[in-house]
Amino acid sequence: MIEVDGSFLEGGGQILRTATALAAIKKIPCRIFNIRKGRPNPGLQTQHLMGLKALAELCQAKLQGDFLGSQEIKFWPGEIKKEKLKIKIETAGAITLVLQTLIPVCLFAKNPVEIEFEGGATDTFFAPTVDYFRYVFLSVLEKMGPKIEIDVLKRGYYPEGGSQVKVKIYPSKLKPINLTERGGFKKILIISGASESLKNKKVAERQLMGTREVLKKLNLPIEERIEYYQTQSPGSQICLIAEFEKTKIGVDNLGRLGKRAEDVGKEAALELLKEEKSKACLDKHLADQILPYLALAEGKSAVIVSEITNHAKTNIWIIQKFVEGEFKIEGNLIQWVPK
Repeated sequence: MIEVDGSFLEGGGQILRTATALAAIKKIPCRIFNIRKGRPNPGLQTQHLMGLKALAELCQAKLQGDFLGSQEIKFWPGEIKKEKLKIKIETAGAITLVLQTLIPVCLFAKNPVEIEFEGGATDTFFAPTVDYFRYVFLSVLEKMGPKIEIDVLKRGYYPEGGSQVKVKIYPSKLKPINLTERGGFKKILIISGASESLKNKKVAERQLMGTREVLKKLNLPIEERIEYYQTQSPGSQICLIAEFEKTKIGVDNLGRLGKRAEDVGKEAALELLKEEKSKACLDKHLADQILPYLALAEGKSAVIVSEITNHAKTNIWIIQKFVEGEFKIEGNLIQWVPK
């Protein structure tokens, strides 16, 4: 049984997500303790618990310690056989974080896996928005072989959630990837969305105005989308995606009470420019999200990232416990070398 200290470095839920996913794929039992010790509310919160229970159902695992607030779990994985999962999240738990646990495992199933989410949030704090997840993360991951479909039937924001999302993941053999050059710049896609209840205040349009204020001097090709949705709680989000010939880099931001919509867009645009200036092929958030897939692919991979965050360092530490091989870092170049 592999022992994992959940307080290592970043000390958040990512340790739980990566460790249990790899345990399921490699069929190695694990014990995780000090779960989310680095957080103000340590232990399992709703989205961690839902993700864990869904994973246990997916791979017929035996699970101990699966209750709210638990700081230690034991996980004994079985065979990946389940083809349909229905996940009900009563709170605004992040759907994209639950998917971070499930997608790698579903790629190793024998048949496609359909996942239906009822409740939870598509766009919430401390998690990738569903637009970033679809148009940046999955776009890069698909270069490695996987085919994943996400259908957002209803958006959900903090605090009530209330999303409806369907996901279909097809089994796939992961191919190595070499992303050390971006290729030529193509365009920036901006998706600005908000609840229907904020339409009179033109929140989505104003977020877009904030991005224009920053980007207008650059005279770049830009595609803009404005969207409004029926939601249980009012909220808004914006996602900026810079498309290159060989890759995509993205940033997102969320509206919040007391914050001008224009500032939400402006912050996102400034962050995108910072990522772009790094000349990296992957933004700092995608850098840590893609690492498990590099290690699970058959062969060497190499990516240039904008920043090696504590999230990335934490994921590297966990992955090397479960997968035979080594991450090598030179500056902002990350290479996976299998044994």
